[in-house]
Amino acid sequence: MNTDSPQRPIKVLLVDDQPLLRTGFRMVLGAEDDIDIVAEAGDGAEAVDLARRLLPDVVLMDIRMPRLDGVAATKSIVDAKLPVRVLILTTFDLDEYVVGALRAGAAGFLAKDVPAEDLISAIRSVASGEAVVAPRILRRLLEKFVDRLPEPDGATPASLDVLTEREREVLGLVAKGLSNAEIARELTVSETTVKTHVGHVLTKLGLRDRVQAVVLAYETGLVKPSR
Repeated sequence: MNTDSPQRPIKVLLVDDQPLLRTGFRMVLGAEDDIDIVAEAGDGAEAVDLARRLLPDVVLMDIRMPRLDGVAATKSIVDAKLPVRVLILTTFDLDEYVVGALRAGAAGFLAKDVPAEDLISAIRSVASGEAVVAPRILRRLLEKFVDRLPEPDGATPASLDVLTEREREVLGLVAKGLSNAEIARELTVSETTVKTHVGHVLTKLGLRDRVQAVVLAYETGLVKPSR
């Protein structure tokens, strides 16, 4: 078991309308000493109910499900201000669902065919308060429906006026898919300084994590997807 894992197991709620997939996830996650599968749900409505009653640390949420889809279920959980974070599982043909889930407050998303070790790592990261979406993946998704995003006019969006020039620069690099270490090299500063800038960006813009920061950077036109 990872020595950096929390003292108590991470409580996980599995949500997918396919029992076979839930079984597969349970087998993978159940082998980890620091992860405890507390319940399973076959649709979004059941997921919301279980999230309210069990307060899992992480909800592993499918997107397309009967009764209530993953986007609506995520929004219900986030709007209820539960101490629960949602990690979306999806396939790349559901791009608009994914961005909808991120806007709804999901902590991030992974492809359903993600390697087991990456899934386990993602759950631990989300449980600790981090976002796990790779910005490069999010960028590819956004590029697929770029016509639905606003056309920047060259001026700094008003919503970003609260940021300093360096903070806007950091936000732009985050949105382009650079990690903190890569941003540090790009700007010739320490990684700690980058983390401080990212923290200021999130606080000033009222964002939960860098995933939402990437979405905002595209929505405001700070970063232009390629056409």
